[in-house]
Amino acid sequence: MQIIIVGCGKVGRTLAEQLQEEDTDLTLIDISADKINSISDDIDALYVIGNGASINTLMEAGIETADLLIAVTASDELNLLCCLIAQKTGHCHTIARVRNPIYSDEISFIKERLGVTMIINPELAAAQEIYRLLRFPSAIKIDTFARGRVELLKFKVLPEFGLDGMQISRFADTFRCDILICAIESRSGMAIPGGNHVIHDGDMVSILATPQNAAMFFKKIGLKTHQVKNTIIVGGGTISYYLAKALLSMKINVKIIEQNKERCEVLSDLLPNATIINGDGTSKPLLMSEGLADVESFVALTNFDEENVFLSLFAKSISDGKLVAKVNRLAFDDVIDSLEIGSVIYPKYITADHILQYVRAMRNSIGSNVETLYHILDGKAEALEFVIRENCPVLGKTLSELNLKKNLLVGCLHRNGMVRIPRGQDTIQIGDTVIIVTTNKGLCDISDILDR
Repeated sequence: MQIIIVGCGKVGRTLAEQLQEEDTDLTLIDISADKINSISDDIDALYVIGNGASINTLMEAGIETADLLIAVTASDELNLLCCLIAQKTGHCHTIARVRNPIYSDEISFIKERLGVTMIINPELAAAQEIYRLLRFPSAIKIDTFARGRVELLKFKVLPEFGLDGMQISRFADTFRCDILICAIESRSGMAIPGGNHVIHDGDMVSILATPQNAAMFFKKIGLKTHQVKNTIIVGGGTISYYLAKALLSMKINVKIIEQNKERCEVLSDLLPNATIINGDGTSKPLLMSEGLADVESFVALTNFDEENVFLSLFAKSISDGKLVAKVNRLAFDDVIDSLEIGSVIYPKYITADHILQYVRAMRNSIGSNVETLYHILDGKAEALEFVIRENCPVLGKTLSELNLKKNLLVGCLHRNGMVRIPRGQDTIQIGDTVIIVTTNKGLCDISDILDR
């Protein structure tokens, strides 16, 4: 597959790093020679210095034979123009990053009338992820499948849960909840576990379940399952706007601390039910006076990763609330994870996962489509959702009869509105939604789960 990426910023680079592992021919376009030079040694691609909205630049990049153009520059309008010209010049699919809330109600028009295949809004996607976490604060990370009917939740095993030394095979009888433990991160490494795997305190455990079964399981081990009642958000950017709007719709009290007075006035007009505070969100006296010690959740969304990390560390020292920090540029993921500052949101990875999901769907065979894709276990594994559309090799046999690849779990079956954790005698049928968790990269079709 031939793919052109316009824009070599954070998202463009992250996307290129992932797509170069997908058996694709990449061409990267950026108007800045410095950005091109900074990534040319790390990513195997063709590079074109120029304006991605220029017909000549696109022709030089091979738009006439390209399968997909992805525009992720800093300008929404430039991204849309790149896609429009690409479609008039070639015959490719197009994806545009569009961030401005002004366009959020016009997505259907943009897709239908301008012909843009997919619109991705990183800020909205990040806000939606944070919103899910504040509705279910026990989880460190929540990913959704089957239009919200199935969730992949990660939590840390604490001594008070009484799980230390328990084999996974005992969970069903002990807790009588229909959940599947599908991934474990521990000091000894990361794994997609079997029934004999033993849980230890300090492990990061990911489970697949319906929201109801997940809540039942967390309640039985003593974790809070109710949404927060209030939150303090530091930083008044676009993510904060989207997040506050969603939280207010659920009757959650919202305070936003923003240093720019003009932005505070805009937010006051857009969010009349939120409390907007003009001040320095890194000021300890201000945070304390606004009730940080007693707040049920704290979200750090400034434009500086270091500030977000340190603000979360400070909040952790004085508060028992749910903590969320946004990180855009810092590359030390393992160090950040070791700080245990709650949930860390990486908008560039969220965007890349959405686009990679679409690329996989374009490459699939006729049997099934990749509907959803998430990278888990620090990118070492994937959780994918397939919709079975036509006859394929996995039909007509029980799961125990299928020759599945190693390090792969069939996590959930969604059929006719019902969700179940599959057992060995279950079968996959046309119309099913199937969730797969695996360390095998590059699955594009449900038949790829077979070890041929």
